[in-house]
Amino acid sequence: MGNRRFRSGIFSAPFYPVEEHTTLAIERELELIQWLDRLDYDEAWLGEHHSGGFEIMSSPELLIAAAAERTKYIRLGTGVISLPYHHPLTVAGRIVQLDHMTRGRMMFGVGPGALPVDATMMGINPDHLRERLMESLGVIIRLLSGETVTAKTDWFTLDQARLNIEPYTQPYPEIAAASTFSPSGSRVVGKYGVGMLCLGALQIEGTDAAVVNWRLANELAAENGFTLDPANLRLTGPMHIAETREQAEADVRFGLEKWLDYFSSIAPGMKAKIAGMDAITAVKSTYGAVIGTPDDAIARIEELRGKLDFGCFLIFAHHWADWDRTKKSYDLFARYVLPKLRRSDRVRRQSLQFTLDNGEMISKALISSRNVIFEQHAAERAAKARGDG
Repeated sequence: MGNRRFRSGIFSAPFYPVEEHTTLAIERELELIQWLDRLDYDEAWLGEHHSGGFEIMSSPELLIAAAAERTKYIRLGTGVISLPYHHPLTVAGRIVQLDHMTRGRMMFGVGPGALPVDATMMGINPDHLRERLMESLGVIIRLLSGETVTAKTDWFTLDQARLNIEPYTQPYPEIAAASTFSPSGSRVVGKYGVGMLCLGALQIEGTDAAVVNWRLANELAAENGFTLDPANLRLTGPMHIAETREQAEADVRFGLEKWLDYFSSIAPGMKAKIAGMDAITAVKSTYGAVIGTPDDAIARIEELRGKLDFGCFLIFAHHWADWDRTKKSYDLFARYVLPKLRRSDRVRRQSLQFTLDNGEMISKALISSRNVIFEQHAAERAAKARGDG
């Protein structure tokens, strides 16, 4: 990985139980992004969903626009825009506008759409989503590149279409495609030479899929004349950390069962797989969740880094704990996990070790310097008493 700075952030659907006040939940999401900005997190990716009741944001672009006004440093990404649900010209226009509004902090995450009900409500056959993703992204990249595009498919038409303004970021904002367990995301990444968002990477099968899919993406990219950068590979997974493992487990009992009940309902075969397990055991064994201490988080991410070179780890945001303990989890990650992953404590540790190893020498030097001052002061006073001054 060389001297590349390891990055961190969140990937947020986001998830909020139906009992919560919707307006306040949206406000809480913005507060979370502000908190991450203060804690030196690098990225926040925000999702698009139109059904299910639990994943409540239908427009990541709107959330990004609001978050951009409240933050200074953190980069903001669509995680993801479901391209088959939108005309490519309007998507490209919104991304460029946000690129200007964020002064270049915008990232463009794309995917086919995660919830089949979203598609069927729009009269779209879910079997066509991945094909439409490919068609749409190809056109969007051409538009972002400044081309005038004429194209016709069975679901959109462009007639000498072009963007009204050019991107703030040149040549255009960073693009990343979502990838799960199938080769679908790898095909997008390899065809267009974009970044990859690997979801579910903490699961054993998710880690294996990330390794295989990244390898496939690189092979396809080479065939298309691209070289992929591992810095643009992002892995995601759920974590909640606290001062002790016991505290972490106590924290997540606040909302974990509701999240698990929803999430296992939309994952094929998951309810049968976790039948009879308590919620904490279930999310650890099936989703690879880390519910523990900063050391546990470090160990798990370092394990991933031993299998795959990647540039960023995104915590899969979930709100398993109440607000105060959720903030504490992100605080502990920033304070104690990130310095280890970034090796940013290396110079300080070297300096501390030098001090510990040379304590006697440093102590003698301090005593000597004090004695010099005492002797100088005594000499000055004596000279003054003799009238020499």
